[in-house]
Amino acid sequence: MQTDIRYTVIVPMFNEQEVIAETYARLKQVMDTLGEPYELLFVDDGSRDRTASIVKEISRNDPCVRMLGFARNFGHQVAITAGMDYAEGDAVVIIDADLQDPPGVIVQMIDKWKQGYDVVYGKRLKREGETWFKKTSAHMFYRMLKSMTSVDIPVDAGDFRLIDRKVCDVMKSLTERNRYVRGLVSWTGFRQTFVEYTREERWAGDTKYPLRKMLRFAVDAIASFSYKPLKLAAYLGFVLSLLSFVYILVIVYQRLFTDTTITGWSSIVAINLFFNGIVLIILGIIGEYIGRIYDESKGRPLYIIWDKTGYGEESADNAGKHEREAERQGILR
Repeated sequence: MQTDIRYTVIVPMFNEQEVIAETYARLKQVMDTLGEPYELLFVDDGSRDRTASIVKEISRNDPCVRMLGFARNFGHQVAITAGMDYAEGDAVVIIDADLQDPPGVIVQMIDKWKQGYDVVYGKRLKREGETWFKKTSAHMFYRMLKSMTSVDIPVDAGDFRLIDRKVCDVMKSLTERNRYVRGLVSWTGFRQTFVEYTREERWAGDTKYPLRKMLRFAVDAIASFSYKPLKLAAYLGFVLSLLSFVYILVIVYQRLFTDTTITGWSSIVAINLFFNGIVLIILGIIGEYIGRIYDESKGRPLYIIWDKTGYGEESADNAGKHEREAERQGILR
């Protein structure tokens, strides 16, 4: 794709009115030092506060600022995907709006990119301002995911990264709905490296990833890149069946060759509840994968854009080309 833009910075945002002006100021300060054309592409994921209006006001005074507004909240990973679909830069940077990932690290990423790497991700050395539970659960999750997949997904790394134009173009062709973007980037197999940094405390506002969303995100990651839960269900079923058969033999032996009498039904009820629980867990795992197949089969758009800000006539034509190409391939976002 022919473009004069060298860098695109994608900023997904959801109810970030307390921090978004500061995020813009810091990003602009960093990007201006590069001396090359860039765009700041803010993706509003259905915010219900003044986030979108603040960015619109900024864009009136800065032609480098653009915004895509979703019709509703479609999710963080989908917002990143939309940014990739509309990004025009030779290098595309993804950074959250909460300023936990320092914008200054982008310069280091660009240096690595110019050395020939296609993907440069941020590796967290420390996580400031986060609870012990979140740090521990994140540490365990990344390592568990790595052990369960054949894809080399880096540990201690989030979505903060730089990807080359060709990686971005490949990502646009990946159509699955339950997306784990950092895993998909690794799946593409392009040459990657990392820069280390300390993740800072959120500058303002509240986290947009409570425990419920963290668990959903973990399920998306595991189910998108591993079939081991299904295999585990089969192994567990086999082991439990074997143990049940052994237990039956023990009961028969006691009945025929000993004077042992079995009194009461408590043990039977407990055993039934245990095995029924195992069956329901296995059905839940199977249902998770079947549900994903159902989601893919519906063919609905991944997202709906109701507002575009900062796009001139030429840029609007390019955006239209993106949409028409997506429609042609049957992957309208």
